[in-house]
Formats: sequence, structure tokens, C-alpha cells
Amino acid sequence: MIQIEHLTHTYQSEQGKNIALNNLSLEINEGEHLAVLGQNGCGKSTLAKHLNALLLPDKGTVTIDGMDSTDENSLWQIRQKVGMVFQNPDNQLVATTVEEDCAFGPENLGLEPAIIRERVDEALAMVEMTAFKNKAPHLLSGGQKQRVAIAGIIAMRPKYIVFDEPTAMLDPQGRREVIQTMQKLNKEEHITIINITHYMEEAVLADRIIVMDKGNIALTGTPREVFAQVDTLKKLRLDVPVVTELAQSLPAEMHLPHDILTIDELVENLCR
Repeated sequence: MIQIEHLTHTYQSEQGKNIALNNLSLEINEGEHLAVLGQNGCGKSTLAKHLNALLLPDKGTVTIDGMDSTDENSLWQIRQKVGMVFQNPDNQLVATTVEEDCAFGPENLGLEPAIIRERVDEALAMVEMTAFKNKAPHLLSGGQKQRVAIAGIIAMRPKYIVFDEPTAMLDPQGRREVIQTMQKLNKEEHITIINITHYMEEAVLADRIIVMDKGNIALTGTPREVFAQVDTLKKLRLDVPVVTELAQSLPAEMHLPHDILTIDELVENLCR
């Protein structure tokens, strides 16, 4: 479990102090798929960097499986447990072939070659990139690059993976590939997923959503609970899924539920 208690983080700038996180408390359960929503500047990425100790609290605590992020002796273990996937996959790809890139992390752990080979093969299979193992990463599509970056994290055997807007730079096909990979890792491999995103259609797939505003949690609940609160989301300058908005715009005499989240749900209700 990841436990965050009264977390505050402040950035210094020429204009003075900018409070990015303000007394935030949160628990993330093992095996959970958590989506984090919010406008730019609300603190989402700052929160992400605290989850594997890239940033340390000004006040409050972050503990990962009982390890305090400020404990230097636990830093290596924390970063093995909590992997990070960033927006631009090119920033995470370091080798000349896909399989060499995937092996980079395990090699730095000092593992035996046979174990590294096993981990690389398993990780590439999980993200369905085995056929590309001898390819140069720069020749891949955006979605494929991001899946290679994810494979490199998987090869480290993390319990938690933080995705910081991993589909923001991808075309629709690339987005679908990465979303399917996230779902597979969570549902089949039971890896805890924290997905920081601007896309409501991605958040719908989560077990739980938190909506951030001004460095704290403004709203939390299941996707159905959160997206039913349309007026609150509008005040936070956020949209609801397109399907939800469409369903709510249809005539009241159609008696559609106000919390429809997917196209399949809409079609099912329209055909009754």
C-alpha cells in the first residue's frame, strides 16, 4: 500500500512560493487502478514524482509498503517497487535495440544474464513487442515506443506503475495500444496502476478516480460516482466522457440513467 499523509510540496520561483501540493492525504491499495484527473497546474505530476521519491515532502509523509520516502536507505527499494512511465517515451529509451533497452534496468540491478534474459522475454511478451525485439526503438511508432518503455519498467518487477500522461503525445491507435497494456497489467498481472491523464475515456476504466484542484483532492469515487457530478466537474473546468454528455443531452422522456459511461451502456439503454 502507498500511504500519503498531509503531503505539502512547494516550488520556489522568482514570483515567490508556489504551493503544488497542499496538505494532501491519500491511500492507494495494492492491485488498484487509480486515475488522477485535474487541470494543468493542479499538482498531478508533482504527486506522481512523490510516489517513487523523485521529489521529497516539504511537510507530511509518503510511505510505500511501510518505507518512508525520505529514508535514504530505502530509496533504491522504493524505486524498484514503483516504476514511472512518462509522457514522452523517447526520454526513457536509451539503447540501440528494443531488447537491449528492456534489459537496461535489470542489468543495473546486477542480475545474472540468464535472469535478465528471462525478465526481458517476459516483459516484451506482456506488452506484445517480442516480434520487435531486434528493432531500433527510433524506428517504432509512438505507441510501440511507449510499450517498450513500459516493458523496461516491467522487467524491474515493480508492484506499482505510475503513468504520467503516457498517451498525451500519441495518435488514437497508439493510445489504444497503451491503454490495453495498462488494463492487462492491472487485471492479469495484478500490478497497481496510477494513471495521470487528461482523457476522461481512460479514467472510466479505473477502479477509482481522484480529481485534483489547487494541490489537493477535490473529488473522489468510482468513475460512475465522479462522472455523475457534472456540475462539480464543470466548476473544476473538467469535462465528462463524451458518451455521458451525449446521454444527458437526450430528451428526458427517454428516461436514460444519468451515469452512462460507455457506448455499450448507451446502446443497451436506447434499445430497451
